[in-house]
Amino acid sequence: MAPTPLLDDHCNSILQDYREKLPVYEEAEATILSLLKNTLKDAGIHLASIESRIKSEGSLAGKLEKKGSKYKSLSDITDILGIRLITYYIDDVDKVATVIERLFVVDWENSIDKRKVHDIDSFGYVSLHYVCSHQGFPYRFEIQMRTVLQHAWANLDHDTGYKSGIEIPKRYLRSMSRLAGMLELIDEEFSKIRSELTDYRRKIQKLVASGNLDEVPLDLDSFRSFLDLDPFRQINKKIAAVNQAEIQEVSLLPYLAVFKGIGCNTLGDIHTIIKDNFEGAYQIACFQMGLTDLDIISSSIGPQNLCIAYILKKGWGKGGVRYFFDLLNGKEKSNEIVAEMIVEQAKELPFMHQ
Repeated sequence: MAPTPLLDDHCNSILQDYREKLPVYEEAEATILSLLKNTLKDAGIHLASIESRIKSEGSLAGKLEKKGSKYKSLSDITDILGIRLITYYIDDVDKVATVIERLFVVDWENSIDKRKVHDIDSFGYVSLHYVCSHQGFPYRFEIQMRTVLQHAWANLDHDTGYKSGIEIPKRYLRSMSRLAGMLELIDEEFSKIRSELTDYRRKIQKLVASGNLDEVPLDLDSFRSFLDLDPFRQINKKIAAVNQAEIQEVSLLPYLAVFKGIGCNTLGDIHTIIKDNFEGAYQIACFQMGLTDLDIISSSIGPQNLCIAYILKKGWGKGGVRYFFDLLNGKEKSNEIVAEMIVEQAKELPFMHQ
């Protein structure tokens, strides 16, 4: 291939070396990407995206035209292979960096943390930027780490020419700086909220494990922790014993809406329903299963019958039972029929006359 115009012999030599080594870069790109994806997944770090690119010949030629004398050989150019890791949260950038430091040899002298050097009045083009080496690949490569919002700003920044040296009227610069500050604040607040939610979940888990259920507000996180204690195990085992049935485990998360709908505000309220309506739930099950030869029952039968027994003892009647099924299954015409049948069946059960 003919030398590229405007480049001297030294730069054309580097460019020719690039052409010959391009397959090596492509193989390294695939290997490094696979290693990063698998390791980050194993570490439980979720990325918004992971991008890579190999600098095109035209782009490299342009770089050499501007500052080719800076490079003695192809190995001096560290950005031919570039990888960008985009996280959702600020604190995940440092977690990703720790993984990279473990996987690759970092050239600290040529790496830079732009988060520490950007202008005080601008979100700017901030990222953590590592120059790395990897065993079996003879050339250095660059890894850039930043958040989704930092990435969005960098793209907007590039599109508007805010940092490109183009003269922009001060009123636009002021607006851009204000927006940059807002983005930086939002980025920090998202990480703060996640950290506080994590602390809240740990606190809830400790309260549930300690048995202080009256202090635990009923929400999705607390209900998940409550279900981990298998609170309906005893009632399900007793019901299953009626027919020596096997218990098939199903998700009980839909019962969160049910318990909230019938007035539970804390996990203590659910615990009280279990304690006070255990016998009623069992009697309902005995009546239902006594007429069948069921040998497999759902793990939802316990919470279902507990709620029904609670509703009937509260005197909410057919309307209350129908409301229960509406909460659990959505509003269907059949809920009215099932509710009427259950109320009729339960009239003669002992728990209704206690």
